Amino acid sequence: MSVDAGRVTWLSVGMGAVPGHDDWVDEQLDKRLGQMRYTKRRSETRLGRWTAKLAIAMTLGLALDPPTLRTIVVRNAADGAPEAHVNGAPLGAVIAMTDRADWAVCAVVGGRMRVGCDLELVEPRSDAFVSDYLTPTEQLTVAHSADADVVANAIWSAKESALKVLRTGLRQDTRTVEVSLSGSAGGSWDPLEVRDDTGRTFPGWWIRYGDFVLTCTTEHSSPSPVSLENPPALQSAVPSHAWMNQMRT
Repeated sequence: MSVDAGRVTWLSVGMGAVPGHDDWVDEQLDKRLGQMRYTKRRSETRLGRWTAKLAIAMTLGLALDPPTLRTIVVRNAADGAPEAHVNGAPLGAVIAMTDRADWAVCAVVGGRMRVGCDLELVEPRSDAFVSDYLTPTEQLTVAHSADADVVANAIWSAKESALKVLRTGLRQDTRTVEVSLSGSAGGSWDPLEVRDDTGRTFPGWWIRYGDFVLTCTTEHSSPSPVSLENPPALQSAVPSHAWMNQMRT
């Protein structure tokens, strides 16, 4: 079993699709979930791991039954980046994970090329947010855009994707990377580029699905990401916050 090098595949899953039982949960994940005190964190972790296990199994052509999914284990490296193993062996691919408003995405790419993805809601961003977290050039891009909310969130999402490629996450100042967007967030992937303060560039893609914007960034140029489902579930996604209802019951 292998994953095509340089080709990014991805899967989106909503909270409502996660099984209520834990038959698919591996021992390591079961232990981790048992240590979580907060409902929100536990439900988001289950969603993220379910999505990642499905994405990996679908990419490899494996069965999607609980016994098979239990053999897929997603661990966090020392820097927090997710790493996958199948039947105790490294996957031979790099994965990236993200979740927002009861929806999760997992991206998979074969080989060692780093990949980052990020899912955001298209929501208003305050002037303070834009000035605190975006570079002056990005601030001008937002100010001159026809839809400031879409562009501001797409830029923010691309920053998070690139920082996952760098394996620093938000420990690194978001203004040390600068995003350039192309296209207009239509129904297909549009290119983007992220440049860090050392001059390195990270190519990527962005797309809007209703209330969500999704970005994917890689170390090197790659074709636009390919959904493992057609159409992707994210196309008809509705944001929600199921953990709030769980807290009330």
